[in-house]
Amino acid sequence: MEGVNSEILKEICIVKMPFGRYEGTVLADLPVSYLEWFNRKGMPKGKLGMQLSTVYEIKLNGLMDLLIPIRASLR
Repeated sequence: MEGVNSEILKEICIVKMPFGRYEGTVLADLPVSYLEWFNRKGMPKGKLGMQLSTVYEIKLNGLMDLLIPIRASLR
């Protein structure tokens, strides 16, 4: 995940899904099935789509451990 902006990783641990079935859920906590659905249907435009794509890639590649220190620093 080299080149992933640490600011984006921080955002996905804070920003909540603004609409839909998982409205109010922190992006990093969205289920893989929901992210796969977006991946098939097309990610939303703009920043949210980029954030969701990042979460999807992290989950797909088993890299959730990357977020542990970030989440700890946000508490």
